[in-house]
Amino acid sequence: MKVQNVADKAFAPYGRIIADFPCEDILKAMEKTPVPDDVVYTASDEGLEACVNAKTAAESLYGGMPVQLGYCNGHNKKLNAVEYHRDSEINIAADDLVLILGKQQDIEDDFTYDTSNMEAFLVPAGTVIEVYATTLHYAPCHVNDEGFRCVIILPKNTNTDVEERHVTAEDRLLLARNKWLIGHPEGGLSERAFIGLKGENLSID
Repeated sequence: MKVQNVADKAFAPYGRIIADFPCEDILKAMEKTPVPDDVVYTASDEGLEACVNAKTAAESLYGGMPVQLGYCNGHNKKLNAVEYHRDSEINIAADDLVLILGKQQDIEDDFTYDTSNMEAFLVPAGTVIEVYATTLHYAPCHVNDEGFRCVIILPKNTNTDVEERHVTAEDRLLLARNKWLIGHPEGGLSERAFIGLKGENLSID
């Protein structure tokens, strides 16, 4: 699929670049994180959260709310699923990576979603972006053979274990705290995941 750049105007509905956030210490700490052959996600990493600018992220980017700093690293080329939160997610690209993005507003009434609505964006290494709460996203895709490393900043306890809820219809998508997910039939997700993506399991190859 066509890959645009987060600096392009086409990215504006999905998020924004935060050019002036200091993150040198966070990127330095990311050098110690693993890059497996598949994808690893850690919601909260002690090394990242010990950085001076982890506190800056809480105070500035989240207006004083408690946050967690984790990472999503590895090798990936496919979409596999989409997720959304009730708040923005901050991504800091330690390596060049590609995000495949869509809009929550395009989810159908039955919570299915057509992947043909999605667009792909390159996030160059060192770039800090805000991914809006209504933006559908999932694991980044790697650009280089060495894989990708991406800092994930979210409100504290996001993506941790949650009890199943059966109050509203949307609850069937709630896979973890503050994590609503729609999976693709080819995504290899757990039996608990709601499978509702229609169309191709998109790939950046």
